[in-house]
Amino acid sequence: MPQVPELTPTEFRRRWPVGEARAAVLLDVREPAELAQASIPEAVHMPMREIPERLHELDADRPLIVMCHSGARSRRVAEYLLTSGFEEVYNLAGGIDAWSQEIDARVPRY
Repeated sequence: MPQVPELTPTEFRRRWPVGEARAAVLLDVREPAELAQASIPEAVHMPMREIPERLHELDADRPLIVMCHSGARSRRVAEYLLTSGFEEVYNLAGGIDAWSQEIDARVPRY
């Protein structure tokens, strides 16, 4: 498997500030029930199990930062994306849980 670079939520926000966040895609691969519990408005939601059939919806010209609850599922998706031809893919270390702790405490932890 390819080595997946990681970014913490703080590193992500430094690299792509709020106004520039659209330069990169924050891809949330959690299930709909998890999304109902906590979400980040700027994230694109695509459950992990749907990635292979929806790959064509992702822009290969933009950096992809993949997130889940804690970072494990998103790492697997990031590996898959790298082996599928995407060049700039990162795993969001700590997932939405870390996002809540580092960036926005209004995002519920679960």
